[in-house]
Amino acid sequence: MDSIIKSFYNWYREKIKHPKYRWFVILGTVAYLLLPFDIAPDFIPILGWIDDGLILSLLVTELSSLFLEHRQKDAKSSITQDDQMNKEQTIDLEPIS
Repeated sequence: MDSIIKSFYNWYREKIKHPKYRWFVILGTVAYLLLPFDIAPDFIPILGWIDDGLILSLLVTELSSLFLEHRQKDAKSSITQDDQMNKEQTIDLEPIS
């Protein structure tokens, strides 16, 4: 049972990070949460809510991770652009003897 959960988790993380499949995974997750057809249906009081909560927390965790990676990449590129602009504005002087 533990290996099934780990394999699903790894598959989910791999697919949501891949730009080609990202929106399919997000829409599939939202559909799973909204539709009444679940592994544990929502009309079962506690069990039905736990699987939805786990899937929702997995989605939020992975989307926040992607968002943070994107922000860090943008920050690095803006620092690189600022450094490039500073280098272009620097004047190199050679001493005259």
